[in-house]
Amino acid sequence: MSKQVVARFQDGRLLKGTSLDVGPDRPTFHIRPLAGPVMEVRLRDLKALYFVRSLDGNPDRRDRKSADPLDPRARGSRVVGMQFADGEFLVGLTIACPPKRPYFFTLPVDPKSNNIRILVNRDAVVSMTPLQIEKRALAGALP
Repeated sequence: MSKQVVARFQDGRLLKGTSLDVGPDRPTFHIRPLAGPVMEVRLRDLKALYFVRSLDGNPDRRDRKSADPLDPRARGSRVVGMQFADGEFLVGLTIACPPKRPYFFTLPVDPKSNNIRILVNRDAVVSMTPLQIEKRALAGALP
C-alpha cells in the first residue's frame, strides 16, 4: 500500500507524493509526485521524510510540543527535542536517544498531528535533547 509522504530536503526543496519503498536501511527510495514522473530520492539529501494523513495539511495548526503521559505510544519510548538547521524544532517519540542509526523514525508527540511518523536524517539535526514527561502531569494521571 502506498503511503502519502512529504520530503523535505536539506537544501529547502519540498516534494509531495506517494511512496512504496521507503526504508531507513536503503540509500534511495521513490516518490510518485502529484504531477510528473516517479523520482528517485537519496536519504542523505533529505532533512526528513514525513508520512502524512493528508498532503494538504493545515498550515495554521500548531502541534503540541509536550508528551501526554497517558499516550500509549509513549510507553517504552523516549521523548526527544530535535533542532534542524532550518529552524524547525520537532518533538518526537523514539526508541533510543541518541539514535544509533543515521536515519531513524520518530512519532510526533501530538497524536492529532498531520504527521503519522517521520524518518529523520540524523545529519540534518543540529541538536538533539532528551526531554522528560512532566512528572506533575504523570502524578495526576495515576490512580
